[in-house]
Amino acid sequence: MTQEDERQPLGPEVDAHPAERPQRVTLKGRWVTLEPLDPRKHAVSLYDGSNGDPDRERVWTYLGDGPYATLRDFRESVGAKARSEDPLFFAVVDNATGRALGYQTLMRIDPANRVIEVGNVMYTPALQRTAGATEAQYLFASYVFDTLGYRRYEWKCNALNAPSRRAAERLGFAFEGVFRQHMIVKGRSRDTAWFSMLDGDWPARRTAFERWLPRDNFDVGGRQKESLSSLAPRGAAG
Repeated sequence: MTQEDERQPLGPEVDAHPAERPQRVTLKGRWVTLEPLDPRKHAVSLYDGSNGDPDRERVWTYLGDGPYATLRDFRESVGAKARSEDPLFFAVVDNATGRALGYQTLMRIDPANRVIEVGNVMYTPALQRTAGATEAQYLFASYVFDTLGYRRYEWKCNALNAPSRRAAERLGFAFEGVFRQHMIVKGRSRDTAWFSMLDGDWPARRTAFERWLPRDNFDVGGRQKESLSSLAPRGAAG
């Protein structure tokens, strides 16, 4: 290597083939199923779960839209979301009841660099802090890495959104820093916390998820016996 080369280090060479673009597929798990968002199938249950009183409407605090005064307005919004290609919206449907309890998206889709983000996560109170909520994230991560072949999976949130930051770390995303004055959302300045999971991280994270998610890890009251963090490999984020 010449002296000039030593002063200009470069990253490792990688296979530059593109990843696949996500499609409107159905991803079925033990607790929940992810399916393409559809206003006819999902709008009523999502509206009922996220609007009508302060406790339910807290889900909209850090999102770019909502809450909604009427079902008609909400249904129109869900219709526009369902037609979007990026973000690509999926409803989170509870397998026991068949009701949509939230939605989430794959977004900022960059097949050439094999980078993709999970975002626009709206979980109603009925879904929050449940095995189904964790499984919904596992299903996305498995689809991103195992099926589509991405090398970087991102999670971003308002830096003031402490529950979202805790969730990212629990799920195995590594904190990378804060982008100051990154966005203006609902007339307020937003600093954005950035997290990522890499393809090299995923095999160990997948093992932890697959040990945590079976029903025998939960007692009759639905409480976990082993935490996801305790099942993560030593040194992994979360």
